[in-house]
This record gives sequence, C-alpha cells and structure tokens, in this order.
Amino acid sequence: MELLHIKSITLTLLLLFYSFGSVCNGENSSKTIPHVQVQNGFVNAADYGFSPEASGQENVLALQRAVDNGGTIVVSTPGTYEISSTVYIGSNTSLKFGNNVFLKKVNDEGGFTHVLLNKGALTKTYDQNVLIEGLNLEVNGIVKASTEVFGLRGQIAFFYIKDLRIERFRCLDVTGSQFAIHVCSFEDISINDVIVKGEKDGIHLGKGKRFIISNGVFQTLDDAVALNAHDYASSNPELGWIEDCIVEKCYDLDDDRDKVGYFCRILAGGWIDWKPGMKVQNSDAVVSNGTIYRVKGRPDNTIYQSVTRPVHKNGSQVLDGITWVMVQDDPVHSAGVRNVSFRDIFLEKPRTSFSIHFDNDRYSRSYYPGAEIPIQEQLTFDNIRVLHDQPIPLISVNTPVDVFTISNSSIRDNKISFHGNKSMSDYLKTQINIYGCTFNNDGQLQLVTNSVEGKEIFLKTSSNIEVNDSFSATVIPGGGKIVVESDLTGLNNK
Repeated sequence: MELLHIKSITLTLLLLFYSFGSVCNGENSSKTIPHVQVQNGFVNAADYGFSPEASGQENVLALQRAVDNGGTIVVSTPGTYEISSTVYIGSNTSLKFGNNVFLKKVNDEGGFTHVLLNKGALTKTYDQNVLIEGLNLEVNGIVKASTEVFGLRGQIAFFYIKDLRIERFRCLDVTGSQFAIHVCSFEDISINDVIVKGEKDGIHLGKGKRFIISNGVFQTLDDAVALNAHDYASSNPELGWIEDCIVEKCYDLDDDRDKVGYFCRILAGGWIDWKPGMKVQNSDAVVSNGTIYRVKGRPDNTIYQSVTRPVHKNGSQVLDGITWVMVQDDPVHSAGVRNVSFRDIFLEKPRTSFSIHFDNDRYSRSYYPGAEIPIQEQLTFDNIRVLHDQPIPLISVNTPVDVFTISNSSIRDNKISFHGNKSMSDYLKTQINIYGCTFNNDGQLQLVTNSVEGKEIFLKTSSNIEVNDSFSATVIPGGGKIVVESDLTGLNNK
C-alpha cells in the first residue's frame, strides 16, 4: 500500500509538471479542459442561437444571453437578423458585427423604441467601456416613444455612459419620431464612420463632456448633428452643459425633400426656481428642493398656473392639472454648448448650416423669463466648405454667445444672422473672428446681419481672399451696433 501511495504521488507530480511545461511552451492547454469553450477570448452570438433564420424574439433572447457576461461578442455569419425588442448592454462589453450583417426591427411583440440600450440607463448608474462596431441597422418603420427612459429616443441609445465607442454604423431609414443615435449624460465618447439617412436626427446628444464625432455622412430631413443641452421634454432625459468636443470630417448631403433642420443645432436653455403661482407650459423646467422637474404636456400652447410645489423623488405626478416629471437631482439653472470645434465640414444641402439656438414655440421654450442667462462659449469653425449656391445663412444666432471663430473656410452668399426670439431683453456682446477664408460670392455679401435691439457685435476679419473683383461685404446692424475691423472690400474703410 505504501508503494502504491508513493507511485500515485509521483504520477500526480508528473502530470502537473507536464501541464506547466505545456503552458510555458505555448501549447494549447485548453485541450485539458474541454468544458470551457473559448475562441481567442471571443464569444460568437451564434452559439447562443442568434441566427438569420430565428424569429425576432428568439434573436433578442439569444443576443441578450450572449452579451450578459460582457467581453467581446461577435456576429460573424452574414444575413439579416430580426429583432423585436431591446437588447441591454452592460459595462466592459464589445459587440462586433461582421460584413453584410444587418439587424432589422420587426413588430413580432408590438412596437419598441431602442434596439440597443445600456443597462445603467434604467437606474441612472454609469456603464463604461462599451464598443459597438459594424452595426447595419434597418428601422423598417418600427418606431415608438420610449417607455423605459422618458426623453430618450435613439434607435441606439446610451444614458449614463462613460468610455463609449461606436464604429462603422449604418442606418439608411431613420423615420418617425426617433433619432438614429442618442446619447445623454456621458463622458468620453467617440462616434466614428457613420452613414445616416432618413427623416430625424442622425446623432443627437444631451448633456456630457468630451466627445468626438468623425467621418460622418448625413442625409437627414431634421438635424444631422444635434447638440441639445436643453431640449423638448420628450427629447432628452436630462439637462446640462455639452463641452470640450470635436465634430470633424462630415458631409451634409442634399436630397429632394424640404429643407428643415440644420447640419448642427447648438441648443441652450435657462430656467428658474419653482415659485407659487408661476405660469408654465409644455417642456418648461423648474428647480424645486434641489431637483429639476419638467412639464409633460401636449404641444397645444396651454399655459398652466402652478400652485403646488413638486417634491416627488421619481417618476411623474399630476399637481394642479400639471404633469411634472422628475428629471434629475442636479440643481443647475442653465444649459448650453461650449468649447466645441467643427472642422472639415462639407455642406451640400442648402439649409442653415449651424444654428446657435433657443426654442420658443408650443413644443418648448428654452429660456424662462428671468432665468440665469446661458452664454454659449468658444465655438470654432475651421475648413467649412459651402458647396451649394443658395443665399442661406452659414450661422444663425438667437442665443447669447461670447466668441466664435471661422477660419480657412470657403464661403459663398452665406451670412451670419443674429435674430432674437423674444426670449430675453439683452443678448449680450458677441465677438466674431474670421481669417484665412475664401469668399466666392459675385457681388455684395451681407456678411453679418442683426435684428436684435441693442445687440453689440465686434467683427474682425484678416488674411482673407476675395475670388471675384465685384465682391464686397457689408454689415446690417439693425437696432444694434456692429464694430468692424476688416480686410474685406466694403468693410475695410469702416
């Protein structure tokens, strides 16, 4: 017995030595543990039943099982995969789609909003380190107002997210009331190599900091890119500043539809502390007990009088006939866009390209009378190429903005237009710096026009080129004042 025991110990040591040697020599040690199915650290969604032949609900369940443990999940078999409800993505997850793989929304279980949504969106808990790569999405006419997160509309949606990358995204049939990509309350996101066509916004961002949007091709009826720090109550789940960002190497393509929306909407807002007897309308925001609440109503111009203070901690509550939605535990009183650079933008579609914007209509009024003034700050526009020949503003401004710079750009009959929307009495001073640009207009260009009473504008231009001998520039101060220091014909003697 003692001899057998010694032989057993010796055999065990030899097996351990052999296994250790195999690992050190780079041999495939997984052969010794056949119950673990690992393929170079990747999980294939097909192993969970994700298939072009499966139903929409079967595919949702299969893909959800595949992504639930995080890691890298690949969909490699070409084909069209039906999806009939939302798949929820957690932290430390990469979802990669191979060539000729399409996700198609279907109505097997009734309409639904998001194809992909991060798990933390439901609890306002940050997810992080997420990659979506190679997604070809077919909306297929399936749209629905969000029931999971009020104000979140994206086909692809992230709310409370850090370190997000979306690479090589395609969606050619954005329709209805939903945006293609919608991200709010974020830090450090990158959206690269996208083609979006259809009716609504291509990329719609709410509050957050540090993003880059690059290599985008857009053909949208509404905004190609929306930087909506404020918004309709139903179009962003939280309010706050969008800052320290880049939008680059993008194209705004023309089509035969009406020219609405903008290449980029740059939207600000301001609101006040709740007070008894205040008048509110759809989408108005207030701060009450350190919490922001918004009015959820119909866009019918109804004015409500608020007598009872909203204090509920979540969800919505009807008080004095007003539906108040609790939005966020963050007592900020303004929102806007600052420190954002636009560069290498090609504008084929004849519409206002950049709108520095307030809403003031039945859907939303961005600025509540008497609120803290949101000053949008330090915007730069470099190598902006106007490719159409229509006399349409390059930049439209109806909010306070401190400084913006236009450089190395090609401009035709495209003015900078300042106009109010009766939101406030003082739109403050704006400084404009234009240099290194090519002016292609034949004849007179109204370079800066203003219709805001008392508005002050300082315009400086230098090192520019005039293509045509007949070119001259002028400014229209309206009821305000424009101080000019310029190298352009028509302005250089002012």
